[in-house]
Amino acid sequence: MKSLSSRPSREGEPAVMRVELRPAPFDAVAEVRDYRASGGISGKSGATSIFIGTMRDFNEGEEVRNMTLEHYPGMTEKHLEEICKQAENRWAVHDILVLHRTGDIEVGEDIVLVATWAAHRGDAIDATRFIIEDLKHRAPFWKKEAVSEGERWVDRNTSGYLSAD
Repeated sequence: MKSLSSRPSREGEPAVMRVELRPAPFDAVAEVRDYRASGGISGKSGATSIFIGTMRDFNEGEEVRNMTLEHYPGMTEKHLEEICKQAENRWAVHDILVLHRTGDIEVGEDIVLVATWAAHRGDAIDATRFIIEDLKHRAPFWKKEAVSEGERWVDRNTSGYLSAD
């Protein structure tokens, strides 16, 4: 897997980026469809990479009923935009879309959407992975989960692999 690239996107043009925090539920698949329909992406990109994170009903061996996701307004958006700029500088991506929930979240709801578009799959896939990993480990979000004994703050995110957690 190629992990570094300094090629500019679209012959030196900056990537189109949209970063949003959403307090209400969203349908990630519909968001990607709508973004594609509105942005002139068709024909420019040969690859789309999409990551959708969904609220699951367990964490750290316990059942989770729901969670509250808090953030630092202004700082969180700035951090997400910086992650996207770093991805743009490392991979030849044309467009980047990042949507992230805040507030009260129920099991099964989409929490995060990261989508990238590029001429080739390697750039799209690697950029998407970079963005979601940085977002999960460094972006200023705080999770409070409702579990059987009450509520607890989550002190770390999972590694992204079941075998490593």
